[in-house]
Amino acid sequence: MSQPTEAVPVTRAVDSGTARLLPDVDEKRAWLLTLDGAPQSYVDLDDPAHLEFEYVRRIAHVLDTTGEEGAPLAVVHLGGGALTLPRYLAATRTGAVQDVVEADPGIIALVAEHLPLPDGAGIAVHHADARQWLATAPAGSADAIVGDVFGGARIPAHVTSAEYAREVARVLRPEGVYAANLADGAPFSFLRPQLATFAAVFPELALIAEPAVLRGRRFGNAVLVASYAPLDVAALARRTAGDAFPARVEHGPALLRFTGRAEAVRDDAAQPSPRPPEGTFGIG
Repeated sequence: MSQPTEAVPVTRAVDSGTARLLPDVDEKRAWLLTLDGAPQSYVDLDDPAHLEFEYVRRIAHVLDTTGEEGAPLAVVHLGGGALTLPRYLAATRTGAVQDVVEADPGIIALVAEHLPLPDGAGIAVHHADARQWLATAPAGSADAIVGDVFGGARIPAHVTSAEYAREVARVLRPEGVYAANLADGAPFSFLRPQLATFAAVFPELALIAEPAVLRGRRFGNAVLVASYAPLDVAALARRTAGDAFPARVEHGPALLRFTGRAEAVRDDAAQPSPRPPEGTFGIG
């Protein structure tokens, strides 16, 4: 249960494929978790506030603007990986209470063995299916829910439907926020219906993505943000514009135009997200 004395790669067969922990050659205790070659998480054990992946920073911006600045939050993370965002919140929101739901027990064991959580982190890791666990969570128990559920490089269909969105809404507190990592490219046959699906449940919606992704020039990540309470779109726009790879926040009429005539998706018609093109996210 301790950090290896030598920073050497670790490879392990898990339920969802082949997981690898790769040491960062520039940082003594930083690691990249990949699954079948696709990057999943980056963790710096000495600096948990460091967020390497752009989409993770964008979700962090959402969490940073949720509730009172610096106050503890109750957060549910659907999808665990190497626990990057839970570690971040434990460092930046002292007293945060966090539940992490991960479906692959092999990944849970690998991370616990080589990237252990500090004592008193306030993070509980659950081996369960994200939607099934959410169905058992108490109503109005979370300030934020983070959706980062991937089966390999695709988002499973059962966490893309209106029924799922209603379950998210049930667990959130009235001022709570949902932030989900999605991936798509033009013509956005997955992303646009996702916007329509969550717009059918939540009155407040925003989308954060790089302009090149929004314009359909490349396949990439987009962060969907949903809430019953007004979103601080101006603060999100300032934070995302200041990143190394600036993003744009779509909201209101602009987001409605982007969504177009897409319709909400129900369980009986839900589909997983598209397979990324070869070479995207490091997938060959």
